[in-house]
Amino acid sequence: MISLRKLFRPDPDPREARRPLWQAVVATARAPHWYVEGGVPDTLDGRFDMISLVLALVLHRIDEEPEQTIAGVQLTELFVADMDGQMRQIGFGDMVVGKQVGRMMGALGGRLGAYAAPDGSPELRAALVRNLWRGQAPAEAALAHVEAQVAALRTGLAAMPVAALIAADRLPGDAAGDGA
Repeated sequence: MISLRKLFRPDPDPREARRPLWQAVVATARAPHWYVEGGVPDTLDGRFDMISLVLALVLHRIDEEPEQTIAGVQLTELFVADMDGQMRQIGFGDMVVGKQVGRMMGALGGRLGAYAAPDGSPELRAALVRNLWRGQAPAEAALAHVEAQVAALRTGLAAMPVAALIAADRLPGDAAGDGA
């Protein structure tokens, strides 16, 4: 007979299996080189933009294997939950948080499309300038650094089996973790 404790115990949240990957996305996006050598503004908007960039690259890789789609959904749900929690911690109220999360999801959707552009393409360069620097062209060295790091991250993700990626606690080509 099933004990009452087991009957009423909630099932573990399946998204928690993706938490290490989510933390790796955030750690990669918070690596100092993006903000120092890359000149990305170290602001709330700049951090959101970097998380969105890294998350978009990871989601593109996961989407290459349709049987792993649920992992991408779970990762996106963790993004939403984290953004919601961050806004509440800053002091946004319930009425504002929902609208802001909706805007953030819209922004992520737009970035998913924009960051599908190939490395080195004028489209990717324009998307980076538009999103990371809000349309204000950065120093050429800063843009070159970000482009090179995006290409390195994308190359590392492409070399990693998706099954290994969705179980990962760090991202390949992560300059914060591998001394690059």
